[in-house]
Amino acid sequence: MERYVQLENVQKVFETKQGRFVALRDINLVVRRGEFVSIIGHSGCGKSTLLNLIAGLTEATDGVLLCNGREIAGPGPQRAVVFQNHSLLPWMSCYDNVFLAVERVYGAVESKESLKIRTEEALALVGLTHATHKYPHEISGGMKQRVGIARALSMQPKVLLLDEPLGALDALTRAHLQDEISRIVAASGCTTIMVTHDVDEAVLLSDRIVMMTNGPAATIGEVLDVSLPRPRERLKLADDPAYNRCRSEVLRFLYERQNRPEEQVA
Repeated sequence: MERYVQLENVQKVFETKQGRFVALRDINLVVRRGEFVSIIGHSGCGKSTLLNLIAGLTEATDGVLLCNGREIAGPGPQRAVVFQNHSLLPWMSCYDNVFLAVERVYGAVESKESLKIRTEEALALVGLTHATHKYPHEISGGMKQRVGIARALSMQPKVLLLDEPLGALDALTRAHLQDEISRIVAASGCTTIMVTHDVDEAVLLSDRIVMMTNGPAATIGEVLDVSLPRPRERLKLADDPAYNRCRSEVLRFLYERQNRPEEQVA
């Protein structure tokens, strides 16, 4: 597959009252077109900082970040972000929340009817046609997250960035939305990078899992290929030796290597 997102020797340093804080160092990563990559690690390892760098919301202190061969110099519609907080505007319906994003990106070049079609298609993709005219306070937390995903996909991004989008949901809703994300990403063909704390979520959804060392000065410790065939069914995977082997590899990295200071990268 074609290289699509590239990070070369990326470093991020924050200037604080206590001095320089090195959040990330020596980040080298290539994400191929259409690939689903999860970033996992303990709290404080810079996962969200790394995602914000790829989104263009934060500027790297050093190194090079490229998307489709072009330098990432700021945010853009080709890289859409879904945060843990759905960030819906409460006075707007589900339709209007999505339409707002569509209008910002395509309003100057497309007709109102075309914008309407884009909005309706995005809501249909996440299974929310029935909730088109509902307001955020009228729908569940899981549905709100699906509206957030629809809003991101309505811009037809080349890269979908997910920052723990399911972290605030209960276990059953989370499991359902994991399956939905897998289906949605397959249908849209987006290159997807997701930050998560959940090992099972990472293995279920990913083509590769990027495991971060502990911060400060966090870097990539290991990258695991998840060569499980798609589509993936969670009930069948529970007894799949390959699934459990991937799961064990991630757990071993997080809870053996990263819990022993003498084995951490200085």
